[in-house]
Amino acid sequence: MNEADREMERNERDASPERFSAVRPSHEIERIATASSTSTESSEGSVARRDGAMSRMSTQRDLERHPTVISRIHTAKSQHAGTIGQSLTGKSRESRRPLPEMGLGKPYPPLLPAQEEYVVEFSGPDDPLHAQNWPMKKKVFTAVMLGYTTLVSAFTSSIFSTATRTVAAQYHVSTEVGLLGLSLYVLGFALGPTFWAPLSELRGRRLPIVISMFGFSIFQIGVAAAKDLQTIFLCRFWGGIFGACPLAVVAAIFSDMFDNRTRGLAITVFSMTVFTGPLLAPFIGGFIVESYLGWRWTEWLVAIMGFVAFFLDLFFLEETYPPVILISKAAELRRRTKNWGIHAKQEEIEIDFRELVTKNFSRPMRLLFTEPIVLLLSIYMAFIYGLLYLFLTAYPIVFQQIHGMSGGVGGLPYFGMIIGMICAGIYIALTQPSYNKKLAANNGIPVPEWRIPPIIIGGFSFAGGLFWFGWSGYKREIHWIVPTLSGLLTGFGLLSIFLQALNYLVDAYLMFAASAIAGNTFLRSLAGAGFPLFSQYMFKALGVQWAGTLLGCVALCLVPIPVAFLIYGERIRRKSAFAPTKPIEPVSEEDEVPSGLVQEKTKTDENV
Repeated sequence: MNEADREMERNERDASPERFSAVRPSHEIERIATASSTSTESSEGSVARRDGAMSRMSTQRDLERHPTVISRIHTAKSQHAGTIGQSLTGKSRESRRPLPEMGLGKPYPPLLPAQEEYVVEFSGPDDPLHAQNWPMKKKVFTAVMLGYTTLVSAFTSSIFSTATRTVAAQYHVSTEVGLLGLSLYVLGFALGPTFWAPLSELRGRRLPIVISMFGFSIFQIGVAAAKDLQTIFLCRFWGGIFGACPLAVVAAIFSDMFDNRTRGLAITVFSMTVFTGPLLAPFIGGFIVESYLGWRWTEWLVAIMGFVAFFLDLFFLEETYPPVILISKAAELRRRTKNWGIHAKQEEIEIDFRELVTKNFSRPMRLLFTEPIVLLLSIYMAFIYGLLYLFLTAYPIVFQQIHGMSGGVGGLPYFGMIIGMICAGIYIALTQPSYNKKLAANNGIPVPEWRIPPIIIGGFSFAGGLFWFGWSGYKREIHWIVPTLSGLLTGFGLLSIFLQALNYLVDAYLMFAASAIAGNTFLRSLAGAGFPLFSQYMFKALGVQWAGTLLGCVALCLVPIPVAFLIYGERIRRKSAFAPTKPIEPVSEEDEVPSGLVQEKTKTDENV
């Protein structure tokens, strides 16, 4: 927390001390009102001048008795303080220069009434403008559309792996150099979210998705039509940067649309597209490369898929980010009432480059390296994600070199992992009713540690699958179905770990979920880019059996990470500057709120 944040906190406490003493449960993680989300003293005075009218406080108390999350009403005001514009910028600091004139001899106009009275809000917890109140049919359509968008990006990451040997032979370079086309794309996954995630928290979710899918598709055309190797590598890298946007933003869109009861299932869709995409590509790309079409059509195919996603998002994707929804609402009110003072809190943001960098582009890195939960889970997920791309070189060694399969047929054993992932998704879906019961018993407040048990189960399953793969795939005498079936355990563990770890991050850092996911994506994408480069050397030096044993042992050593968070997670988050928790005493019956222990509370936005 920098000095500007501390100064704002002091001012807020001095102006409204009562806001820091009352604790209220809500249906979701509650956002404590910040200086940007509260009425100023002048606005409170203007309310007091309305004699005979219902006071603002009594209205607020009535709304707080509503079982639905009241924090939705204040989302726009509370979130904009965490983005750029919270502290004084160079444009808004006290200037020593003389006050400029109005011009044409005009006098200075009188002061406007309290600014807070011109700020638009949601009408209530059931406001249809809020994405969580959309019809379920609309939510499902949006989720499927975004799932396809994410699938295209993930699919493109691995389809080039089937063309690396052909590209290397065509341009007279080694196979390791050819693999750079795969690694540079995944490296783009690491760098892209540091831009896309903060942009989504500043300008909304729709704009980054639409821009990124257009840029992604253009660069895939560049790869398909490239005349030299450097053009292929550059376009793959920039394609990865643009393709990283769905990986960083789509999960945040799901957190905008779905509440705590249904968010888990929505993230399941997202996670399955992230992991099944790279596994669906090898056999498709293998058959294309072997056919008369040649390797370039692997890129023409993903370019076509990218443009389909672009047009779907352009015409059918609606904004889900509450502060930006309120900007549209304010614009309509200004246009129809001719009152130019009506605005949303997000529109009060002043863009300052220094603050833009320190508070937005650096936020994913701050979350990654200062939050133990984000860092350790990202290390675990980086290993899992790195192995996903390592399998793109390990499976060809086992099924093409040892068992003699062709490129296309040799990609079919990946379906063992895909089926394992489907089983993991079904398992997570079956655990959702018990999760919802816990949520209802806890007054609708999610406890992130409820997500951890499947991670532990998946950790043991994933390690077991690696041992199975190593010791069943190292010689031709063992039937090919045996190492193929090892994918059931590795796929089940891979998705169980990734899915619930992602849910854990979203539950713990809901307001800045996009930045938390961006930091996580940065680290795991570095692993995804690096693992394929050394995998062939490792399998040749150690052999398939001992390489699998080494990876399985590392996987077992990482299992204690979720175990530690299951035991100490709440204590760690309580000390966090981003997502602290503290026990909340039951509210008295006179407040008409069901009693119980509420364990989740998010710290004020100015700490971010």
